[in-house]
Amino acid sequence: MPGPATVQRVIASFLDHLTVERGASGNTVAAYRRDLTRYREFLDGRSIDDLSLVAEPDVTAFAAWLREGDDEHRALAPTSVARALSAVKSLHAFAVDDGVVTDNPATGVSPPQAGRRLPKALSLDQVQRLLEAPDPATPPGLRDAALLELLYGTGARITELVSLDVDDVTQLGHDPDAGLRLFGKGRKERIVPVGSYARAALDAWLVRGRPAMLAHAHASTPALFVNTLGRRLSRQSAWGLLRDHAAAAGISAEIGPHTLRHSFATHLLDGGADVRVVQELLGHASVATTQIYTLVTVEHLREVFLTAHPRAR
Repeated sequence: MPGPATVQRVIASFLDHLTVERGASGNTVAAYRRDLTRYREFLDGRSIDDLSLVAEPDVTAFAAWLREGDDEHRALAPTSVARALSAVKSLHAFAVDDGVVTDNPATGVSPPQAGRRLPKALSLDQVQRLLEAPDPATPPGLRDAALLELLYGTGARITELVSLDVDDVTQLGHDPDAGLRLFGKGRKERIVPVGSYARAALDAWLVRGRPAMLAHAHASTPALFVNTLGRRLSRQSAWGLLRDHAAAAGISAEIGPHTLRHSFATHLLDGGADVRVVQELLGHASVATTQIYTLVTVEHLREVFLTAHPRAR
């Protein structure tokens, strides 16, 4: 990469590298951009504009700044600090590999220790109420029912489902044993089974809901899930409708974009599924990531024991 090693220039080249050469998703690149923008702002405050002038104490101070915050920036959680520090390390490693600088000052900087957060899962009753919340008499209700059934029935990420086209699910209508092909992080492909409830909801959306919604919007698109304007449903809109239906169902538990994915995994393990099977269904690269759900089920067993056994307390 010819030219001066200004922080802003190296960041721009690194983000291009993520997009073009590594094929990172738009969400991944956006996350890197946010973290590295914070890093550039921090270095600007130290009057450092040349990446080759960054030393290990600067990187350490950046991590401390993120963790403690100041008058203009709120303190970040340890997991967020660790993610930002990982982005900074990747940036400096890229600069070394590209011959822009000779040393990586971030190599010896360790992220803060984060406490283990157990994923939030809904109870079976809560999931049932949530899945029954959409109005099946309206096209948006049919869409929402299909989306929610697929989220809970396959453990898919919201991003994976809103990225689907109609052609991606055509086989489900012809073959009762066909699975749904999903592309997760890093475009890693996996095929997950689809149960009868999700298939029925998807069929109702395709036959009665989607055509009516597109006709009303005078639009045409290959997207499986669309909004009232006839455009592909966004991840943010899908998350919003999930929260709206949860509120309508009287669910007071905290709802996030992965809530039904967490519930899918937890309920499978509660039902006796092997953790490695759940790993494959979720598309986790390592079983260690999936094993966090086993802690949830152990905690659930403990709560049941303490509540039900006469000599537990």
